[in-house]
Amino acid sequence: MKELKCFRRTRSFLTATAFFAGLVLIYVATASAFAQEVFHPNQEVRVTGLPSLTAPSTEASAVLATGLATILHDKAVCCGKDSALGDTVLAAPLSLKGLSASLQGRHVLSDGRSVMVSAEYVPQSSVTPDLMISALLDQHALLIEWKSHFYVLYAAIFDETVYSSGQRQFVVHKLLLLDPRFSDQRRETEFRRESDDWAKVQGLLTLTAARQ
Repeated sequence: MKELKCFRRTRSFLTATAFFAGLVLIYVATASAFAQEVFHPNQEVRVTGLPSLTAPSTEASAVLATGLATILHDKAVCCGKDSALGDTVLAAPLSLKGLSASLQGRHVLSDGRSVMVSAEYVPQSSVTPDLMISALLDQHALLIEWKSHFYVLYAAIFDETVYSSGQRQFVVHKLLLLDPRFSDQRRETEFRRESDDWAKVQGLLTLTAARQ
């Protein structure tokens, strides 16, 4: 009789173990199903409403000023003779890093009011797809230096992967650019990830201006 009771207890234990093991397998399978990512290929983001401005010359200072005026599209702020940033831009170093340092901070409008400029230079080694896509999604165009020329980055073609955690991952295929030097078909150009050399991108400048 003792042997029989022991056998029944062992059998019951094995049955319970198998049952809970099955629950674990079901849980793992369910968790894996919910952990699947969602893939969105060939997405496009585009900054709208940008003015069509052409630099008065191909000199770097004129191109920079026109690029900034395109991004901010506020004549009182940038970048004509009586604008808040006009003199600053003309006197700034001809580099995105130097320009960023000159523009950052408070500037005075012609009517005496002030405008606060946020300018951040991002070197090539620190540029990420997330940085570019996030700015464009917020309708902020960027200034980019590529092959020693300045362009307005206004749109991008990219793949997006959304994970169950909410994390988003971007892979950029094209950057759509405006070249302020030209008003003809040369005005619109693009950087292609598959064929262009990322090492020839010197950096980015993010720029916003808020009147106070």
